[in-house]
Amino acid sequence: MSEQHTRLSRRRFLATSALGAAAAASGAVAMPSVLRAQGGGVKIGLLHPVTGALSYSGQQGRIGATMAVDEINAAGGIKALGAKIDPVLGDAQSTPDGGTAEVEKMNAAEVACVIGGYASSICLAASQAAARYDLPYVVDVGVADSIVTRGLKNTFRFSPGFGVIAKTALDNLTIINDQAGKPAKTVIIVHEDSLFGSGLAKLLNAQLPAKGFEILETIPHPTPTRDFANVVLKIKAQNPDLVIPANYYNEYVLLARTMQEQRVRPKGIYSVLGGAASSYKFVKDFPDAAKYIMDCNHWFNPNSAKAQELKKKVEDKGQFFTYELYLNYSAVQLVADALERAASTDRAKLTAALESSTFSSPIMPYGPTKFVNGQNQGAGPLNTQVLDNDIKAILPPEFANAKAVFPMPA
Repeated sequence: MSEQHTRLSRRRFLATSALGAAAAASGAVAMPSVLRAQGGGVKIGLLHPVTGALSYSGQQGRIGATMAVDEINAAGGIKALGAKIDPVLGDAQSTPDGGTAEVEKMNAAEVACVIGGYASSICLAASQAAARYDLPYVVDVGVADSIVTRGLKNTFRFSPGFGVIAKTALDNLTIINDQAGKPAKTVIIVHEDSLFGSGLAKLLNAQLPAKGFEILETIPHPTPTRDFANVVLKIKAQNPDLVIPANYYNEYVLLARTMQEQRVRPKGIYSVLGGAASSYKFVKDFPDAAKYIMDCNHWFNPNSAKAQELKKKVEDKGQFFTYELYLNYSAVQLVADALERAASTDRAKLTAALESSTFSSPIMPYGPTKFVNGQNQGAGPLNTQVLDNDIKAILPPEFANAKAVFPMPA
């Protein structure tokens, strides 16, 4: 074994051990064990921000990815190669620079592909770094459309970007508002100020007026933010019909809780990619703050037996079935399908197999995969709402298992 490989393996061991120790200290259930290939395993880089401001989402993403690896390996691995998947774990540390550094290590470890990144800013930097080595990069969550509009041949996003999500969200908001007799006319947008939130706020500012909504104010905030008292005071003073948050988990929860504590009750809280709005953890921990919140976001197919089976498996382990988890689970399946068809770990052949993918996810409400310039055209979001201490799909009708409650009851 080379000295470089020894160092890489030790880093991976220490990083994984440290994460496990942190989870144990916080009372979290241990992550699934990863089955290792003996000998010539297929190395796949799993890149997540498991420390730093985005660590909860990163850890959820890693759980989903490693669960998929476990299942694929238990079923015999990549049969066309006669090998199991050997995951190379990387911690982006919640920063673009951290993600870039991990891609460099993964390239040195000779991975066939990298999956993950989570945040748009991390995905943007990490996929650019991977492009230097013609290393296929599959985005798990990152929604900024610039990730796939730069012409990088190595970058693929299985889930929808925020252009598609924002359009769907506004179309669905119009439907919900019209069906209720158009009670909502004014809006305040609260967004985190990185690539994700700022880009989404720009889209909403351009498109909401055309839908008949007046934007009273757009309020940015950094990640992390520890106090939303002043933001909520602004909301209270202007009394909008709708509040539209676009932020990551911790900030979303704090904003919703502060609104509840200050008794700020608009006609609706309608999220677009709300970091907590479609989170079972948020609903369980803060049911009163979460009640009736709507969201347009990544969501699983509630009518899928496979999705319900995976959800139960996750919950039986004491974990929450979040979009980070099942998007990473699906991304690993997508790559495994491409590896089977390529019958090779050659990067050019794997890239070509991803480009021609017609993978149909048993978990997501997507059509067959069709990549155009790296973006899956078959992907779309669902609208959800927190009802009866649960999260229900409300639109589109073919995936809905509840009807929207709007305006929010007093």
